[in-house]
Amino acid sequence: MGEVTRTGHLSIAPLTRDDVISVTNLYRLSITAAFEGEGLGHLDSDIQQEIESKIRMVNASLSPQNADTYFWVAKMDGKVAGTISYAPCGPDIRVCTGNKLDAVGELGSLYVLPDYQGQGIASALIAELMIFLRQQGITEFCLDSGYRRAQTKWLQKFGTPYAAVQDYWGPDSVHMVWLCSVRDPEDPEDSLSQR
Repeated sequence: MGEVTRTGHLSIAPLTRDDVISVTNLYRLSITAAFEGEGLGHLDSDIQQEIESKIRMVNASLSPQNADTYFWVAKMDGKVAGTISYAPCGPDIRVCTGNKLDAVGELGSLYVLPDYQGQGIASALIAELMIFLRQQGITEFCLDSGYRRAQTKWLQKFGTPYAAVQDYWGPDSVHMVWLCSVRDPEDPEDSLSQR
């Protein structure tokens, strides 16, 4: 895949061992920025735990034993700028849905470096994942978010969530889960919909 955006050439490819250091740095910057954007920058141990969790998942995805976990990396002019993953649904989705979506795979690890946000990289990563899902015969996926800023975007893109759990992360927090269908591959605007 290659697209020209405002700033350069975007390429998306499966994660390789050569990408791990750059992806680790991306998670450190992006996750810290996401927490700060939520007013939670003071939660150092939570930030570190989230970063370490993503790094473990990246490393595990490179192992042949984890054939059900996939990562893609977006590079802008050769520099790692974003990631996305597809894997079995995680524990937050299981808890928030009472295990009703356990058999549905999860779109996750969608992070874009702060300096590259707003350039269509996340949309391109999602489009690449949808191509993969259609090729695999997968017709639905789920995703979740506890970040208010991300929830605003997902609400616009996917509509009403499948589940919304109040106070999941603490007082006044909501964790949302969406169940989405993969749609017509010829119409990028209709490639995703809420179910």
